[in-house]
Amino acid sequence: MTNPTQNPAAFLAEPFSAFGRHRSLTWELAKRDVLGRYRGASFGLLWSVLSPFLMLIVYTVAFGTILKSRWPQQVEGGVDFALILFVGLIVHGFFAECLSRAPNLVVGNPSYVKRVVFPLEILPWPMLLSAYFHALVNALVFVLLHLVRFGPPPWTVVLFPLVLLPLALLCAGVGWLFASLGAYLRDISQITGVLATAMLFLSSAIVPLDGLSPATRAVFDANPLTFIIEQSRAVALWGQMPDWNGLALYSLVCLAFCYVAYAWFRATRPGFADVL
Repeated sequence: MTNPTQNPAAFLAEPFSAFGRHRSLTWELAKRDVLGRYRGASFGLLWSVLSPFLMLIVYTVAFGTILKSRWPQQVEGGVDFALILFVGLIVHGFFAECLSRAPNLVVGNPSYVKRVVFPLEILPWPMLLSAYFHALVNALVFVLLHLVRFGPPPWTVVLFPLVLLPLALLCAGVGWLFASLGAYLRDISQITGVLATAMLFLSSAIVPLDGLSPATRAVFDANPLTFIIEQSRAVALWGQMPDWNGLALYSLVCLAFCYVAYAWFRATRPGFADVL
């Protein structure tokens, strides 16, 4: 491991070694993760589309039809509640997949832990790439739905993958932090599901911010998903350019969290083999 006091540049690059000296291994693990998830299923990779689409139907019926939820930007002949909701669910699904799987990254791979030469620090990256792949597949489904119902989406939708990148940094940090915690505290995996659900209902994924009281709005704004959801809708639905300054600041905060989480992972790694 690199000593940050002796070689700061190498230490700053070390968390991203999955895209450097361990690039081939990372891509192979990510590919195996995506294909292995649907191995044996009749519809195979099609489930990467069907699962979020079925969830979209459930949420649309519950909130759009039964509870009569509406968005301020909804206008006659414009995009409907389902597409607005879908963008939020794509962003939340990306984060929730990383959060829910992170506690099992170490405990679920004991053979890797016991191999001294295996770079355990890259484990969050294949998980993240798999989640990013599913998010992009869902984005393509969104484009097709928009095309069928309302015609071509605004050209700014091509910026959607870029808007997700700052959130990817947060997910990487979550991966290192919860992978380490999950090795020592097995109950963590029971908490992450509840946390993911809470972050869905306390974000702008299914609730418009304009109708909230100032106190409640502050809680929603503190949710790291809210900003990315709003920026995603701006580029995918409203044809607006993202808030570049906001995304840059968001990225810096997430990058700082990445390094802290990575440092924690590296400090706790020597004990992984003892607790498995």
